[in-house]
Amino acid sequence: MGIWRKAIAGAVMAAALPGLAGAQSAAAPRPDQLAFRAIYKELVEINTTLSVGSCTTAAEAMAARLKAAGYPDSDLHLIVDPAHPREGNLVAVLPGSDPKAKAVLLLAHIDVVEANRADWTRDPFTLVEEGGWFYARGASDDKAQASIWVDTMIRLKQEPVRPRRSVKMALTCGEESEGALNGAELLATKYRDLIDAGFALNEGAGGLLGDDGKPVSLSIQSGEKVYQDFTLSTTNPGGHSSRPLHDNAITHLAGALVRIGAHDFPVQLNETTRAYFTAMAPLVDAETGAAMRALVADPTNAAAVAVIARNPTWNSMLRTTCVATQASAGHAPNALPQRAEANVNCRIFPGVPVAEVQAQLIALAADPKITVTPDATTLLTPPPPPLTPAIMKPLRVQADKLWPGVPIVPFQSTGATDGKYLNSYGIPTYGLTGIFAGNENSGAHGLNERIRVKSLYDARDFLYGLVKTYAASK
Repeated sequence: MGIWRKAIAGAVMAAALPGLAGAQSAAAPRPDQLAFRAIYKELVEINTTLSVGSCTTAAEAMAARLKAAGYPDSDLHLIVDPAHPREGNLVAVLPGSDPKAKAVLLLAHIDVVEANRADWTRDPFTLVEEGGWFYARGASDDKAQASIWVDTMIRLKQEPVRPRRSVKMALTCGEESEGALNGAELLATKYRDLIDAGFALNEGAGGLLGDDGKPVSLSIQSGEKVYQDFTLSTTNPGGHSSRPLHDNAITHLAGALVRIGAHDFPVQLNETTRAYFTAMAPLVDAETGAAMRALVADPTNAAAVAVIARNPTWNSMLRTTCVATQASAGHAPNALPQRAEANVNCRIFPGVPVAEVQAQLIALAADPKITVTPDATTLLTPPPPPLTPAIMKPLRVQADKLWPGVPIVPFQSTGATDGKYLNSYGIPTYGLTGIFAGNENSGAHGLNERIRVKSLYDARDFLYGLVKTYAASK
């Protein structure tokens, strides 16, 4: 989480009063906020790293809270793969009054990145509130939203009227670590009926504060580029390095990588990126804003593309990108290489088939001795979920209750979240947290991870109201 903020915060030229970015509300927490804080504290303080932690323990703890709030065992589903006993997931269901209405799914991952106590200023697995911030591993990514979802499910259960739509919550493991069992993929492929929904809300976008601490924009992530690795490889009989040949495996591979590295895939726009650049145009400097407007009017405008592509994130939002990330070759310093291979990581524009990108890489390699093979985790590349009035109107209404008139900026992520699995398997997934932050370093994935206390409490109120509205809608 967080790349949306780099794209927006790196561009917004907000008029601001220096030094107020860390200003926080001094108001004492309300009783209901303290109840939420207890959920948040418990979840944060359960170590869920892949190395020594347990998502299963965290899932069980949240299930216990839901059961205490009145959820029967039949609506609580702890899903643990026997081969991965510490990587458990929790699905909770609040049945709606209309069995024909499609559910709303609340998705969050509860695993966290590794954290070494010796490197941190504070114990990473003890929630610390200090100077208007919460500090801990997972304080932001993603136990903030996971705690809000648990709290939301409890509050909805306490409402006197059942929502029209069922509300489902999936707390999953495996998002942060290579080699882990990904809970979102497990649920999407093996427990689809359990999590089936009309749409899902997930991490991926929040709000931006100016240097004066005031809200500048609120983002909704609609779609994300598809992560896809390709292996480029070539083999050769090799031989003694004292008798070199032009037919060299490393030379063949290097030439292919140079051609791929020099290539820009075609510019593409979709509903989300058109809306993004339209919304951003008045928030940036005059030259960039003019280029954004020109791009939206004509995606073939090379001069506009050149201006926008100066920003690496914006450039990635415009097109499929492929870049060499790893390479290995040879078996001895005094021998001609018998094998050379490299990993090329592509972030594919939504809706573009993987096979089409593979064909383009083969054409760019322009060498019959180079093979281009997609890795085994190939996903579908669906278009981004639509920003329909059913999604956007309630969002605008709820946003105005806390942040009147703040622009809502649709955003297409160039990174990846667990939404990639749900989108690929037919559940439209939107990144929406309502958590506002400035240009400061949140420490997510790094040291001293933190989140603003006020931002977390505000997001809790915002998301509860929004989910309640979505669940009541026809």
